[in-house]
Amino acid sequence: MITSTDCKDKMKSQKPIFDKMGFTQWMWRVLYKENLKLGKKTEIGSFTVIDAKNGVVIEDNVKIGWSCSIISDSTVDGRRGKVVLKSGCKIGANSVIMPGVTIGRNSVIGANSFVVKNVPDNEIWVGTPARKLKTNPI
Repeated sequence: MITSTDCKDKMKSQKPIFDKMGFTQWMWRVLYKENLKLGKKTEIGSFTVIDAKNGVVIEDNVKIGWSCSIISDSTVDGRRGKVVLKSGCKIGANSVIMPGVTIGRNSVIGANSFVVKNVPDNEIWVGTPARKLKTNPI
Protein backbone atom coordinates (compact mmCIF):
# COMPACT_ATOMS: atom_id res chain seq x y z
CA MET A 1 0.00 0.00 0.00
CA ILE A 2 1.41 3.37 -0.95
CA THR A 3 0.55 5.88 1.74
CA SER A 4 1.05 9.48 2.69
CA THR A 5 3.34 8.26 5.47
CA ASP A 6 5.73 6.27 3.21
CA CYS A 7 9.25 7.65 2.82
CA LYS A 8 8.96 9.40 6.16
CA ASP A 9 11.38 12.22 5.43
CA LYS A 10 9.99 13.26 2.04
CA MET A 11 6.30 12.59 2.35
CA LYS A 12 5.71 13.16 6.08
CA SER A 13 3.53 16.21 5.53
CA GLN A 14 2.77 15.80 1.85
CA LYS A 15 -0.83 16.33 0.84
CA PRO A 16 -2.63 14.62 -2.03
CA ILE A 17 -2.34 16.19 -5.45
CA PHE A 18 -5.39 15.56 -7.62
CA ASP A 19 -5.36 15.29 -11.42
CA LYS A 20 -8.34 16.19 -13.64
CA MET A 21 -9.97 12.81 -13.03
CA GLY A 22 -9.58 13.05 -9.23
CA PHE A 23 -6.67 10.57 -8.97
CA THR A 24 -3.91 11.25 -6.46
CA GLN A 25 -0.21 10.55 -6.81
CA TRP A 26 -0.88 7.39 -4.74
CA MET A 27 -3.52 6.09 -7.18
CA TRP A 28 -6.64 6.56 -5.12
CA ARG A 29 -9.49 8.64 -6.51
CA VAL A 30 -11.89 11.19 -5.09
CA LEU A 31 -15.06 12.36 -6.78
CA TYR A 32 -16.23 15.79 -5.58
CA LYS A 33 -12.91 16.42 -3.82
CA GLU A 34 -14.22 19.77 -2.54
CA ASN A 35 -16.46 17.77 -0.18
CA LEU A 36 -13.64 15.65 1.27
CA LYS A 37 -12.20 16.53 4.67
CA LEU A 38 -8.94 14.62 5.18
CA GLY A 39 -7.24 14.37 8.57
CA LYS A 40 -3.57 14.02 9.43
CA LYS A 41 -1.54 10.80 9.24
CA THR A 42 -4.08 8.99 7.09
CA GLU A 43 -3.21 6.03 4.90
CA ILE A 44 -5.37 5.23 1.88
CA GLY A 45 -4.64 2.20 -0.29
CA SER A 46 -4.25 2.35 -4.04
CA PHE A 47 -7.36 1.94 -6.18
CA THR A 48 -9.67 3.15 -3.42
CA VAL A 49 -12.52 5.35 -4.67
CA ILE A 50 -14.12 8.00 -2.47
CA ASP A 51 -17.41 9.51 -3.68
CA ALA A 52 -17.70 12.67 -1.60
CA LYS A 53 -20.76 14.15 -3.32
CA ASN A 54 -22.60 14.46 0.02
CA GLY A 55 -19.48 14.78 2.12
CA VAL A 56 -16.81 12.43 3.45
CA VAL A 57 -14.83 13.13 6.62
CA ILE A 58 -11.71 11.07 7.26
CA GLU A 59 -10.28 12.01 10.64
CA ASP A 60 -6.70 11.66 11.90
CA ASN A 61 -4.84 8.31 11.94
CA VAL A 62 -7.36 6.47 9.75
CA LYS A 63 -6.15 3.55 7.62
CA ILE A 64 -8.02 2.42 4.52
CA GLY A 65 -6.94 -0.71 2.65
CA TRP A 66 -6.58 -1.31 -1.08
CA SER A 67 -9.54 -1.05 -3.46
CA CYS A 68 -12.14 0.21 -1.00
CA SER A 69 -15.24 2.18 -2.00
CA ILE A 70 -16.54 4.95 0.23
CA ILE A 71 -19.84 6.18 -1.15
CA SER A 72 -21.89 9.21 -0.09
CA ASP A 73 -24.38 8.98 -2.96
CA SER A 74 -25.63 5.59 -4.17
CA THR A 75 -27.29 5.45 -7.57
CA VAL A 76 -28.28 1.82 -6.95
CA ASP A 77 -30.61 2.24 -3.96
CA GLY A 78 -30.91 6.04 -3.69
CA ARG A 79 -29.14 6.30 -0.32
CA ARG A 80 -27.44 9.63 0.32
CA GLY A 81 -25.52 11.01 3.26
CA LYS A 82 -22.21 12.07 4.69
CA VAL A 83 -19.73 9.32 5.57
CA VAL A 84 -17.53 9.82 8.65
CA LEU A 85 -14.48 7.71 9.46
CA LYS A 86 -13.53 8.63 13.03
CA SER A 87 -9.96 8.82 14.25
CA GLY A 88 -7.98 5.62 14.52
CA CYS A 89 -10.42 3.43 12.60
CA LYS A 90 -9.22 0.89 10.05
CA ILE A 91 -11.01 -0.26 6.91
CA GLY A 92 -9.90 -3.60 5.43
CA ALA A 93 -9.12 -4.06 1.73
CA ASN A 94 -12.01 -4.29 -0.77
CA SER A 95 -14.59 -3.04 1.73
CA VAL A 96 -17.56 -0.84 0.81
CA ILE A 97 -18.86 1.92 3.12
CA MET A 98 -22.34 3.06 2.11
CA PRO A 99 -23.86 6.57 2.38
CA GLY A 100 -24.70 8.02 5.79
CA VAL A 101 -22.45 5.61 7.71
CA THR A 102 -20.15 6.60 10.58
CA ILE A 103 -17.33 4.27 11.58
CA GLY A 104 -16.46 4.85 15.25
CA ARG A 105 -13.11 5.68 16.83
CA ASN A 106 -10.62 2.79 16.84
CA SER A 107 -13.11 0.47 15.15
CA VAL A 108 -11.98 -2.09 12.57
CA ILE A 109 -13.83 -3.20 9.45
CA GLY A 110 -12.64 -6.57 8.16
CA ALA A 111 -11.55 -7.04 4.54
CA ASN A 112 -14.32 -7.50 1.94
CA SER A 113 -17.02 -6.12 4.25
CA PHE A 114 -20.15 -4.23 3.15
CA VAL A 115 -21.07 -1.61 5.77
CA VAL A 116 -24.64 -0.28 5.67
CA LYS A 117 -25.10 1.00 9.24
CA ASN A 118 -23.15 2.93 11.86
CA VAL A 119 -20.35 1.16 13.70
CA PRO A 120 -19.85 2.25 17.34
CA ASP A 121 -16.44 3.13 18.78
CA ASN A 122 -13.99 0.30 19.56
CA GLU A 123 -15.76 -2.52 17.71
CA ILE A 124 -14.67 -5.02 15.05
CA TRP A 125 -17.16 -5.64 12.25
CA VAL A 126 -16.96 -8.10 9.34
CA GLY A 127 -19.07 -9.56 6.56
CA THR A 128 -21.74 -8.75 4.01
CA PRO A 129 -23.64 -7.02 5.43
CA ALA A 130 -21.13 -6.16 8.14
CA ARG A 131 -21.99 -7.23 11.69
CA LYS A 132 -20.25 -6.91 15.03
CA LEU A 133 -17.68 -9.65 15.60
CA LYS A 134 -16.36 -8.41 18.94
CA THR A 135 -15.19 -5.42 20.93
CA ASN A 136 -11.80 -4.05 19.95
CA PRO A 137 -9.54 -4.62 23.01
CA ILE A 138 -7.62 -1.34 22.58
